[in-house]
Amino acid sequence: MLQGRPDEMAIINRLLEGARNGMSGALVLRGEAGIGKTALLDHAVEAAGDLRVLRGAGIESESGLPFAGLHLLLKGTLDRIGALPQRQAQALRGAFGMAAVLDGDRFLVGLGVLTLLADLADERPVLCVIDDAHWLDSASAEALLFAARRLEAEGVVMLFGARDVHAPSFAAPGVAELRLAGLAPEVAARLLAEHAADLPRYARDRILQEARGNPLALLELPAAQREGQFAAEPYAVRVPSTFSRIQQTFADRIATLPEATQTLLLVAAAEEGGDPATVFAAAGRLGAGLADLEPAENKRLLVMTDERLVFRHPLIRTAAYRSATVSHRLAVHRALAEVLEGGRRAWHLAAASTGPDEQVAAELERHAQSARERGGHAVVAAAYERAARLSADPRERGRRLAHAARAAADAGQLDRAAILADDAAALIADPVARAMVAKFRADLADERSSATFAHQFLAEAACAVAGHEPDLAADLLFSAVERAWTVGDFTAVRAAADQALRLRLAGAPRIGELAGHIAALSGAEPEARLNGTGDGAAEAALAVRLLLDRDLSAYPRGLRESAKITWWELLLGDYRAAHDQAVSLERESRAQGAIGVLPRALMLLARTQLWRGAHRDARANAAEGLRIAHDIGQTHNLVFLRAVLAHLAAIEGDQERCGELTAQIMAHGTAPGHTRATAITALLDLSLGRHDAALERLFEAVQGPNKLVTVHSLPDLAEAAIRAGQPDCAHDAARRYAGWAHHTAHPWAHAIAARCQAMLNGGDDAWARAVHLHRHQHDPPFERARTHLLYGEWLRRQQRKTDARSPLRSALEVFEQLGAKPWAERTGAELRATGESLPSRTQNLDLLSRLTPQELQVAKLAATGLSNRDIAAQLFLSPRTVGYHLYNAYPKLGVTSRGELPALLNPARSAREGHSTDAPSGVGRHR
Repeated sequence: MLQGRPDEMAIINRLLEGARNGMSGALVLRGEAGIGKTALLDHAVEAAGDLRVLRGAGIESESGLPFAGLHLLLKGTLDRIGALPQRQAQALRGAFGMAAVLDGDRFLVGLGVLTLLADLADERPVLCVIDDAHWLDSASAEALLFAARRLEAEGVVMLFGARDVHAPSFAAPGVAELRLAGLAPEVAARLLAEHAADLPRYARDRILQEARGNPLALLELPAAQREGQFAAEPYAVRVPSTFSRIQQTFADRIATLPEATQTLLLVAAAEEGGDPATVFAAAGRLGAGLADLEPAENKRLLVMTDERLVFRHPLIRTAAYRSATVSHRLAVHRALAEVLEGGRRAWHLAAASTGPDEQVAAELERHAQSARERGGHAVVAAAYERAARLSADPRERGRRLAHAARAAADAGQLDRAAILADDAAALIADPVARAMVAKFRADLADERSSATFAHQFLAEAACAVAGHEPDLAADLLFSAVERAWTVGDFTAVRAAADQALRLRLAGAPRIGELAGHIAALSGAEPEARLNGTGDGAAEAALAVRLLLDRDLSAYPRGLRESAKITWWELLLGDYRAAHDQAVSLERESRAQGAIGVLPRALMLLARTQLWRGAHRDARANAAEGLRIAHDIGQTHNLVFLRAVLAHLAAIEGDQERCGELTAQIMAHGTAPGHTRATAITALLDLSLGRHDAALERLFEAVQGPNKLVTVHSLPDLAEAAIRAGQPDCAHDAARRYAGWAHHTAHPWAHAIAARCQAMLNGGDDAWARAVHLHRHQHDPPFERARTHLLYGEWLRRQQRKTDARSPLRSALEVFEQLGAKPWAERTGAELRATGESLPSRTQNLDLLSRLTPQELQVAKLAATGLSNRDIAAQLFLSPRTVGYHLYNAYPKLGVTSRGELPALLNPARSAREGHSTDAPSGVGRHR
């Protein structure tokens, strides 16, 4: 029975009981070495009773071997992998080296782990225990934490034990933590009395002082005292840390063992799985064997259990490995390499190397290439990096570091990738190869929200490569102009264009044209304008058109490139094209398991859905993207996803939610984010009748350089200015928006421009034109409703109450469907002023509003006929969690089975019409 841990045991017991009732949970136990993490994990295993227990651990000597920890945990369930969805099964087989080829993504492994645990829990609840999680290899940690964060209703408990200090960090965002402190003095004294009654009182008092409530110290220091290895002296000059004291105690006890037993312990410490055959085979090469195990067993250091060699405590393994001499450790790794094959052999050869060794580096590179084919990006990064460090030739070192950097980026390790890429750039001499690394570094800078340096990388590389590959140099400088524009560095924009002229590149005129438009819209260097209008919004449209008209045929259209093109379509206002591309991008990201791209895809899809009036779908997709971006550390995408949610909150009049989200955007510190947050807040002000506040915010925002961010707010500025009595400001905003509409040529943009003119000039003809232009099939419903509202208000002011009712009814219907409460209230007040009021038409929409974003996504996918398993694969959930959300959704929707969902959600109508307030999240035609 554990002493002094009743609260901690109660928390674990509640998690276990929850699993028995079909719920799931995850918990990280944190604390110093010996504080009781392992004992609490042992308690969980004992209390599990009827649960299926999977137990694993992180192992220091194997922390560089990707998926080693995951394999150790799941090796008893490998026969169940075949029942998983195909892509998930392939991912797990690839991670464990059971498949020759796999085109996977690291997060597919995590999804496979989640589904596997859920499948096991279908038979009986599951407890996963992972001790020494701080020593897990990064690939295993990512997969396990990915699964832990998505546990909901599977009947699975995951417990991690992680050391606080004297060990690598084990970051587990999104997973609950329980931090363990030392035992209370009275409990510590009682525990020591039970285990050290034979020691004199002064010795026990000194041990209590040394242990500081650490349970392992209370148990081990008395043994050391009896063996004469711990002097309980009352006047010690220096008191080592508890960790050091315990580890030294274990090291001292190991030192008293026969030499052959010490060798056997060292081999077991260096071998990750505790496989007796491997350990004894390697130990035999060093003169140790089975008979040498007995002294370690007698001292309770190493035992054989469940056909594995297991250290009684993780610190014993650490002490056995670290207390050995360097030459002894190298000999052990060489012996293990001799009895192993494949990747494990390569890693032990690397561990046995003391300097550059091209033969070992080449073997590690072959292992990296094999891992790449199996989709193990983290494996590839680690193997290439180690191979690079073993490379004597600087050119080979640079090449391998570049490969390591790309693999680290694919694995989502952006900071590590940046360091590796910087190291590679310093070693690579070939100009073309350096240019490719520069493009990669620029992309990394964007993803890491440090785009200030991106254009510098590109400009430097263009200069170096111009004499060999002028077309490549032009492409680099074109990209440099784009990146400099993104961060508002207009001096760098002009410098890149001038550089293209100096290098006499064939693409120089096009680069100069792009730079000229950017200079004009920023208000800088007006003499540099080429074919411009002098209007910032129009120049922005022309600049983005140049980006889209660029010949990209020479570049592969991967998911990230498709996402960039979709983003440009959004900037240009081509929401129809952007929506089609975003749907495809989201579909392909899910199909490929490319969760690193999925947040961006969901953001793009949500923005197009917001514009098309599918607000509930936009919210669901943005919420999912936000959750995934948090999970994988994509801070850059968080700003854009929050902006979608803030925009929705502004339209709906949710001041608290809008303020919370815009504050988070502002805290990110980027100028475009500040501008977007300001524009969204101004829209909320406008909806609530705070016209002066809206005018003040928008007037400041549109003067800045981020014209592409504020162009859609120019109509808001015009309306706020008119209502605030500032007609000159309204005329200027309307003129600038009309210029942008002219150059984009979108019917909906012409309709909004006509609305601005009608607000300024009035008259039946002006309003008739605005209303007529809004009849396009792909018109944004919110903007159409605003035009109808303003037209109805104008008609009522003209005392034409009967004529005003039709546009006001139309506006009210759309505002109610969109949940735009302040706009609906304003429209309703206008209708009442005409002598008419209408009942709400939102019965079905009110039903849908009861669902959480995830319940809505699950219900819509279920309405298309997908099984729970298919839905789970697309939403990165477990099938049981999907069933749980459906179970909760049915009573909210007033249905009893999934067969009733199609009629209620009506996805077929959404697919036919192309847009709707209830359009499914890209799930109709393409799934």
